[in-house]
Amino acid sequence: MFDIPVGELAILAAAIAGGGVLTGILAGLFGIGGGGVIVPVLYEVFRALGVSEDIRMQLCIGTSLAIIVPTTFRSYFTHRVEGIGLHDVVRRWTVPAIAGVATGAAVAAVAPAAVFKVAFAVIASVIAAKLLFGRESWRIADDLPRGPTMLLFGYLVGLSSSLMGVSGGSMSNIIMTLYGKTIHAAVATSAGLGVPIAVAGTIGFMLAGLPRQSLMPPLCIGYVSILGFVVMAPISSYMAGFGAKLAHKTPRRWLEIMLGVFLATMAARFIVSLA
Repeated sequence: MFDIPVGELAILAAAIAGGGVLTGILAGLFGIGGGGVIVPVLYEVFRALGVSEDIRMQLCIGTSLAIIVPTTFRSYFTHRVEGIGLHDVVRRWTVPAIAGVATGAAVAAVAPAAVFKVAFAVIASVIAAKLLFGRESWRIADDLPRGPTMLLFGYLVGLSSSLMGVSGGSMSNIIMTLYGKTIHAAVATSAGLGVPIAVAGTIGFMLAGLPRQSLMPPLCIGYVSILGFVVMAPISSYMAGFGAKLAHKTPRRWLEIMLGVFLATMAARFIVSLA
């Protein structure tokens, strides 16, 4: 089932490597782990390898979370040098975000792949619409709330991350900008929050996929492909530094438009795949 000619494997590895370059740049540029790129790329790779449709999307998400672990670390430390991240937000959102990730991993253990495709498309579409058509006047308040609401936001960021295979940057960016934070501060903060989300998500999807290990292609631990991680992670991690430096030189509105177009394109990809 997984016996593919060496030449074809080389082409697939090259495709993953190319996705790793784009992933790293996007990670630093938008404060995201690049999962929105990794998941579609891996989906086509695993389809070509004959991975069962029943576990393909979950395997893409779990592998994506593993790949973006080093990427989020590099992106976070690059942004930290600039000193514009909201460290108190990272601290308050970390625990509830991990709880949200755990919920998503539990869903992965029992839910069909279509659930993750729909979640990816819906969440990405909503965020893209806000970024592309939103106005400066679209604000809920001038500062982030405190108490239970803040904890709920952290949980939702973590849950959406584990359903989409991303590090949470897209969702946390939108929340922070609605509460008066600049896109640059939001991006830097999202990079910091992405570290615990990616680590917790990787562990969670490894455990969630163990009961279905017999369906996995070679070199997998649960819903995480070690081969995908080894090929893409070093490249995306290295390129994240360049993306982060570019982010600090890019006008705010340009960042919003680029991220909006990127997310809308990825949402359309999975809507088509549901047909």
